[in-house]
Amino acid sequence: MIGAIIARKAARKAFLALSNRDLAGFMSAWHDGGVLMYPGDIWASGAYAGKSAVEEWCRKFFEQYPKIQFDVQQICVENIFAMSGTNTITVHWNISLTNRAGRLGQNSGVSVITLKAGKVIQVKDFVFDLGENFRLNWGAS
Repeated sequence: MIGAIIARKAARKAFLALSNRDLAGFMSAWHDGGVLMYPGDIWASGAYAGKSAVEEWCRKFFEQYPKIQFDVQQICVENIFAMSGTNTITVHWNISLTNRAGRLGQNSGVSVITLKAGKVIQVKDFVFDLGENFRLNWGAS
């Protein structure tokens, strides 16, 4: 149970770091070989392998969105008894953001986060609305 509490706290801290545009704080939890998988068919979509590639993706995310606010809805932990820092966490979130053109956007999604020895080795994002609103917010339409 303590492992689940620690995992939930770490997930909330990571989403707060994104909302606060705290790149160093967010990246501190990543393994050097971590992979980010982002959905869609825009320039930001795809698999980003390695901590430096994920960090560069985040920099571009922050450039695209001067204002970001994640609202974490639910956090589920696969193994509530895990104490080794190896686990899978699923986070359901809502997001409000403003892109650099001043366009307000909202969306929701789920991030599946895989941890090994306390470090993020994979994040796979599932975003609810990948349609025209999503594309306009990313400047892709």
